[in-house]
Amino acid sequence: MAKKEKTKREPGRFRQLLQIYGATAKNDKAAVAWALLGLSIPTLLGVGVASIVEPGNVIVFVMWTILGFTIGLLVAMIIMSRRAEAAAYARFEGQAGAAGAVLRSSLRRGWRFNEIPVHINPRTQEVVYRAVGPGGVVLVGEGHSRARVAVMVEDERKKVQRIAPGVMTHAFFVVPGDEKSTPLAKLGKTVLKLKRALNRREVSVVANRLDSIGMNIPVPKGIDPNRIRAPRR
Repeated sequence: MAKKEKTKREPGRFRQLLQIYGATAKNDKAAVAWALLGLSIPTLLGVGVASIVEPGNVIVFVMWTILGFTIGLLVAMIIMSRRAEAAAYARFEGQAGAAGAVLRSSLRRGWRFNEIPVHINPRTQEVVYRAVGPGGVVLVGEGHSRARVAVMVEDERKKVQRIAPGVMTHAFFVVPGDEKSTPLAKLGKTVLKLKRALNRREVSVVANRLDSIGMNIPVPKGIDPNRIRAPRR
């Protein structure tokens, strides 16, 4: 009789948090210190309040201590989450597709975004992402040279102005080592803070128009795209 294979269950939410916090504590010693500080201060405040309000009352002391500890635990979890997020962004900094992944996870409902770039440089692997939302059209250039990426972003900006004239267009750059670029950790928040320029219907219309023009991938020299034929069997 064949043995039944045990299916591996995915770890629960609490266990995932513990794993993330454990990895963060291992790689970021300062995170542990800040988390302990965030835990101890509210706890000590609860003890102090209990001693002032009802000195000698055990029930009040326990209640205020538990309340302070609970608040401190919440603060410590927030600190560890923020440090883990910062560590994750630092780990993905400079990797191809990092900007697209951040935009996909950060943009809220009402934004139209496809993780597939609209402009790709096959030689340098530098790309341009496009998103359409309440803030208008957003172009994000990702690469290793701001000069090269700026040319690609400008080509896409002209295309947007030709297809959707008058629509507010914003350009951001994610280039490691460039001081004027937007840090990967702040990219999503920066886009969401843009002033509203389009309503929901206008977002849909502009996004559909831009989706119709497809991707911008350079054709190798010497090839006429109008004379390309399907291969014979």
